Amino acid sequence: MEDAYRTINEVLVNLINEIWELEEKAIITEEFRDITNNDMHVIEAIGLGEDSNMSMVAKKLNITVGSLTTAMNSLVKKKYVKRERSETDRRVVYVRLTEKGRKAYLHHEDYHRQMTKVILERLDEKELPVLMKTLDALTEFFTGYVPAK
Repeated sequence: MEDAYRTINEVLVNLINEIWELEEKAIITEEFRDITNNDMHVIEAIGLGEDSNMSMVAKKLNITVGSLTTAMNSLVKKKYVKRERSETDRRVVYVRLTEKGRKAYLHHEDYHRQMTKVILERLDEKELPVLMKTLDALTEFFTGYVPAK
């Protein structure tokens, strides 16, 4: 059991690091060289819908609205995102992707699609439930994790 623990731990740590590094190399291409991997995840959280506001996006990213404001200012300046005040409630600010932002979003989505496709192509129908159970356990850990103080 100790060998299994060590192997799984090593694979998970390496996989997380490799995904982060490879994703940055894959999605921050010449066309999108003016943004960071974090910017791309803000773009992803805004999405292609029409009704994202700052609070909704911050909640998706599990960050404060203040932290998001800094990233959003940069993305607006670089013309990936535009802000629009609600006509019914001027306190509400909607954020929407520009055409440039939509291109970045679709580019990022394509990377994720390719990654998922490779995994699914290697599994048979009996293996898929095991992967799903494993991913559910990881999701449960990450969403419920509270750092020790």
